[in-house]
Amino acid sequence: MFRFLFALSIGLLFVSPLFAADPPTLRGYHSNANRSDAWQGGVRMIPIHTPVGDFRVWTRRVGNNPRIKVLLLHGGPGATHEPFEVFDSFLPAEGVEYYYYDQLGSYYSDQPDDPKLLAIDRFVDEVEQVRQALGLDKDNFYLLGHSWGGILAMEYALKHQEHLKGLVISNMMSSIPAYNRYANDVLMPQLDPAALAELRRLDAAKDYANPRFEELLVPHYEQHFLRRPIAEWPEPVLRGFVKHLNRKVYVPMQGPSELGAGGVLADWDRTGELARITVPTLVIGAKYDTMDPAWMEMMSKRLPHGEYLYLRNGSHAAFYDDQDAYFAGLLKFLREVDGAR
Repeated sequence: MFRFLFALSIGLLFVSPLFAADPPTLRGYHSNANRSDAWQGGVRMIPIHTPVGDFRVWTRRVGNNPRIKVLLLHGGPGATHEPFEVFDSFLPAEGVEYYYYDQLGSYYSDQPDDPKLLAIDRFVDEVEQVRQALGLDKDNFYLLGHSWGGILAMEYALKHQEHLKGLVISNMMSSIPAYNRYANDVLMPQLDPAALAELRRLDAAKDYANPRFEELLVPHYEQHFLRRPIAEWPEPVLRGFVKHLNRKVYVPMQGPSELGAGGVLADWDRTGELARITVPTLVIGAKYDTMDPAWMEMMSKRLPHGEYLYLRNGSHAAFYDDQDAYFAGLLKFLREVDGAR
């Protein structure tokens, strides 16, 4: 019995040995020594300078790992970090340090109402200011962007990849025009014809506040956004994408729904520049995604050091509806990049 308890106590000192060498001890991973954010649970409100004034954005650190620090860029735009809360079920056990972050205009950050702030380049500059404030660098900095966050991650890499150790583009195509073609040619025909016609009438009238607009989109969301009945959607998803969504950011940039995109993003396309992103990059796509999985596979082949993770049971929120495969693939990528240092 003594030998068993001794062996168990030694085993509990270490997280799973996923990464190359010297995985953090359990005590080290949860240590708050010399961390100025410890007194408020890892939360920091980071000052951000913009062309129209200075504001603050919300971040929260989880864990400690000097080699593997992942900054999470949420979707939307104008949604929140909250759907990422499921990462708590997978990353701490593997010793990954990660950062939740609400972009400017999102629920936990300042929400200035100024359309001049709704520009991709300004958001990229914001991410760089956050990186600097958090002390992330090329020896430890991984950037993971989901959906709109994937656009932001690609743009950041094109401008600042010298600071990156690795990049993850989760469920996002490199071209909004191509995404809109996929939505028009593949996704819209799957809707009931009468519902689609009514949606188009409401769209033409810009009657997006009409409850009927969202009601008609429910079958699409349950098939391609998160493959569960909405009544069963995880509470963090409902908080981040419904309750706390800032439509003053979302609609002008993305458009009124996830069935295609318009607004500021309508003409965005970086496909021809993917070859410029030379850091190790994982592209994640899913069979039932709102984004074309074949296009995302193509992206991985154009990236000089790209890999593709295809999720056969997943949709746009694949870290929920195909989460075991999602996190196994993500952690494998982090392990590979860490081992190649």
